[in-house]
Amino acid sequence: MFDDTLLDSSAKRLPVLRPVHWWIGIGVGLAAFVLGYFSLGLVFSGTEGGALITQSIIMGVVLAFYALILCYTWTDAQHIGVNKYLWFAIVFVLNIVGFILYLIFSASKSGDWKRATMPIAYMFEAVLISVVLIYPLMYTQTLPQAQLMTMLMAPPPPPPPPPPAAPAPKVIIHRVSTEDLLRAPTVIPKTIQQVRDQPAPPQSAGVVGGVPGGVPGGSMGGVIGGMIGAPPPPPPPKPATPKRITIGGQVEAAKCIFEPQPEYPQIAKMARVQGTVRLAAVISEGGTIQELRVISGPPLLVNSAMEAVRRWRYQPTLLNGEPVQVDTEIDVNFTLQE
Repeated sequence: MFDDTLLDSSAKRLPVLRPVHWWIGIGVGLAAFVLGYFSLGLVFSGTEGGALITQSIIMGVVLAFYALILCYTWTDAQHIGVNKYLWFAIVFVLNIVGFILYLIFSASKSGDWKRATMPIAYMFEAVLISVVLIYPLMYTQTLPQAQLMTMLMAPPPPPPPPPPAAPAPKVIIHRVSTEDLLRAPTVIPKTIQQVRDQPAPPQSAGVVGGVPGGVPGGSMGGVIGGMIGAPPPPPPPKPATPKRITIGGQVEAAKCIFEPQPEYPQIAKMARVQGTVRLAAVISEGGTIQELRVISGPPLLVNSAMEAVRRWRYQPTLLNGEPVQVDTEIDVNFTLQE
């Protein structure tokens, strides 16, 4: 089909575009590719490697096609006997528009309208196919970024936690030892309690054969090895150990003996989210985590932090030699590596 329309125009049916013309187009395309690859990188400093190669290829193909159009106009105008300089200048300035005008002019002069209609149809098809293929390459970064932003949108924040219950009154138990009783006071009390002597109990009448200091109802002659006076008082009860204490003040922090690190969520890495998740937890008597809840932290990192902390183990905390529960706060840090 090209033989009957565009490539053959002379009376001898010789091809208009000879091998030398094809080599000229290829050379112009390669030169345009090299020039575009180095010049575009200097003009547009933010252009990446893939986009730079794509734009250079587009420039090379367009200029190679443009060189073939100029070669065809020069040679065909010389064959049909029209002013080749004039039409070369028109096509050089107007590009595709000038080439279409030349094809219409040459068809009207030769009487063969296939020389104009068929090449114009081919050019429109080539332009349409080029647009379909090249347009996605020019915007390779637009669609993935939009999809990435849609995928990385943070979920809606959780509802606020219910108001905390009123704290139970804390019972502070002071253990008083004999040394504390014998120690001199360091603070002057605001009030001094007056101690009044109780009246002595009435003395009962003694019996014959009793001994001084005897007790009513005693046995005659006493008991061998017995002690004169009232029986000793029972020992003071041992103070109760509180079931749960809070870290802080004079209480040492619980010692963690098994601390697996949380796994960084992939979606948080892609969104470049980092920060600290603060959790409130209760360490049981055996050292396991109970009653774990979130205080603050990025929503994308909360689940990973809670899953890791639930597996932590602590050395049991002892108070007066007995294990107790501990209220504490745990910070889990998430940091992205540069």
